[in-house]
Amino acid sequence: MARAEAHSAHNYHPLPVVISSAEGAWVTDVEGRRYLDMLAGYSALNFGHANPRLIAAAKAQLDRVTLTSRAFHHDKFAAFCAELAELCGMEMVLPMNTGAEAVETAVKTARKWGYRVKGVPDGKANIVVAADNFHGRTTTIVSFSTDPEARADFGPYTPGFTVVPYGDLAALEAAVDDDTVAVLIEPIQGEAGVLVPPPGYLSGVRALTTARNVLFIADEIQSGLGRTGRTFACDHEAVVPDMYVLGKALGGGVVPVSAVVSSREVLGVFRPGEHGSTFGGNPLACAVGLEVLAMLRTGEYQRRAAELGEHLHRELNLLTATGTVTAVRGRGLWAGVDIAPGLGTGRAVSERLMTQGVLVKDTHGATIRLAPPLVISQEDLDWALDRLREVLGAAA
Repeated sequence: MARAEAHSAHNYHPLPVVISSAEGAWVTDVEGRRYLDMLAGYSALNFGHANPRLIAAAKAQLDRVTLTSRAFHHDKFAAFCAELAELCGMEMVLPMNTGAEAVETAVKTARKWGYRVKGVPDGKANIVVAADNFHGRTTTIVSFSTDPEARADFGPYTPGFTVVPYGDLAALEAAVDDDTVAVLIEPIQGEAGVLVPPPGYLSGVRALTTARNVLFIADEIQSGLGRTGRTFACDHEAVVPDMYVLGKALGGGVVPVSAVVSSREVLGVFRPGEHGSTFGGNPLACAVGLEVLAMLRTGEYQRRAAELGEHLHRELNLLTATGTVTAVRGRGLWAGVDIAPGLGTGRAVSERLMTQGVLVKDTHGATIRLAPPLVISQEDLDWALDRLREVLGAAA
């Protein structure tokens, strides 16, 4: 840790643990101590560490070909795009690597669609976003962040975005005008503390964007691919956006894989040479991604997230009666837990849980996030909840 501190620039503030191996929902540090991972790489590890199916797919592909660049076709690309489009009920896929790249791609796509299809005057395209969003850390993305920590000192900022309160349909409707090309939102805001919008919000966004000829872009990088108990968080309101932005779990925690998925009308605006990525859609990424899609098609992971998520939220909500927790939010195997004042910050609680063998991460001061791998057993989940009760002083 001291060597990392000496030679790496500050970005994250990691807990003081050095992991050397992992399997399923458990990780082991360099001294041999085991911890239950209740963060799952911010949902990148939905299928657990070292998932045998994903590791086998990666190893098989490593012996064949790992990169061609998009200058040439490879034999995994078409299947990956076709199967991902089918999972999403869409027609076309544009693979990238990281979530931030996918969001940037969605922004570029929406603007080009606005000029080519909707007829917005050149340079006037506007995208409406929600306050307290987290879509990544590129210069353009932090330009429409309301988090001072993510935004400060990175200007000048990219224009073309209007910020409205999350969950406020009236404010959204007032912000949409003739130059609006898209509404970009997280169906559940993860970094903001796992904020679930009020019932009817997503369907209201869908109705408004349809009526005003505006693209509805759902950033499902954290919320998608099983985390909430459905394939997509939008599914809870039977809503299909115009564009999904995917990442994290799409690569199974093995390789970075992201994608924008939409209709032919929308993604068809790109012509050769107008956008690209050397590693986007590479053979190794597609091989792992194909196995992820096969696993999702079984519905097993969605069911586990729904069933264990119901148990998780029932137990967490009981903590509010003890006065140690002031609020619990979330859906499926995903929860934001606000710690009562006087019991310590989210960071302090995370550090105390670490000493008890449970790894979580804090956000926004007093909140901790729980997002275990979807392969976690109920026994292990209950063990983690017992440790949380202990560190909060709420144990029976």
